[in-house]
Amino acid sequence: MESLFGLSHNTTLLVWTAVAIVFLVLLIAKYKWNPFVTLLMSALMLGLLSGMEAQTLIKSVTGGLGGTLGTIAIVIGLGTMLGKMMAESGGAERIANTLIDKFGVKRVHWAMVIVGFIVGIPVFFEVGVILLIPIIFLVARKTGMSLLHVGIPILAGLSTVHGLVPPHPAPMIAIDAFDANLGKTILYAMIVGIPTAIIAGPVFGKFIGKRILVAPPSELADQFSAKSSDNLPGFGITLFTILLPVLLMLIGSVAGIVDPAGTSGFTHFAEFIGHEVIALLISAVFSFYSLGFARGFTKSDISKFTSECLAPTASIILIIGGGGAFKQVLIDSGVGGAIAALASQSHINVILFSWLVAALIRVATGSATVAMTTAAGIVAPVLAVSTGVNIELVVLATGAGSLVLSHVNDAGFWMIKEFFGMTVIQTLKSWTAMETILSVVALIFILILSVFV
Repeated sequence: MESLFGLSHNTTLLVWTAVAIVFLVLLIAKYKWNPFVTLLMSALMLGLLSGMEAQTLIKSVTGGLGGTLGTIAIVIGLGTMLGKMMAESGGAERIANTLIDKFGVKRVHWAMVIVGFIVGIPVFFEVGVILLIPIIFLVARKTGMSLLHVGIPILAGLSTVHGLVPPHPAPMIAIDAFDANLGKTILYAMIVGIPTAIIAGPVFGKFIGKRILVAPPSELADQFSAKSSDNLPGFGITLFTILLPVLLMLIGSVAGIVDPAGTSGFTHFAEFIGHEVIALLISAVFSFYSLGFARGFTKSDISKFTSECLAPTASIILIIGGGGAFKQVLIDSGVGGAIAALASQSHINVILFSWLVAALIRVATGSATVAMTTAAGIVAPVLAVSTGVNIELVVLATGAGSLVLSHVNDAGFWMIKEFFGMTVIQTLKSWTAMETILSVVALIFILILSVFV
């Protein structure tokens, strides 16, 4: 490739990368193009501009897409099925009701952040919102509390898990790209995520709930409140079903730490069932019994639930695949090496760098998934030449950055606005502020934790 205007080879590569990213951001943010199509076009544009051979470029795109989705697509599919079983069985409502009874009305907003955190583990953020909106309306009506006082803690719990805690797709993308340890990431995500969710949830929720008083749209409130049922699954079995994949993954990681050489047969078994695909498969199948047959659902009911829940995931799976293609072209074109060289010369803090890259893409495109997948490709080569950096914390920093400043270009922004019956300004003051607090507080905790690990 000829250098551009006499610039060095590495600088030229970085200029073309900037052009491709601006192209990506403009088409998604301004012209509302489909993110999957835009990611593929940006990957091809970057490859051609950087001088890659056409056939090599096509192999890079298809290899990056396929390699990324190898595990992620299965994780998304199985996690969605698990979430659907929880929705149809009434498990989410059982968890909420039990925690309200235990915490009492005055401390109900603390119960709500726990509900969001637990329910968010196996489901997408959007699915979690739809799942828990009836509970938010129900609790606000029963307790007489402000809708945001009850709702913000749940949203904070859901959003924290979405950005930081495996097996959610966003952190799984970064774990795969950075070759991080799954068990350690889960452990650090809990250490960082719990206090972050508390500050952005119950603490901020109490503050904003007193200042913005809104009522849910009446037709929505009537529709959702009618769904409440006395015939709900038990709290224990619901909680166990939701947490089973996380428990299996932790068992696998602990076994690997205790017996790093893998000499024991139990270690091999534990690592097998602790693999994210196997853990989620076991949990999904278990949920067919614990939240399906045990609740009186038939085989055809469960087949219907598990089929219909997959349709909405097609778009997000393709976006993740497109991000993987873009990432691979960044690496194969030599851009990754150029970025790594620049970062190593400037001695930038990799944790801060990963947060900033993800945050900038998030603000520009409105998509946490696009931010995570694109940032993973940019950060991975920098991480490869960095020493003394905790990889798992870089995963969390990338996830935290991908949550910042949700605004009018984010579908989640409009979803929250409509469900809570707010104006755009009220949504910016509540939802956007919460997401930004969550992202920044998480970064601060990650930087503090990096001193010790």
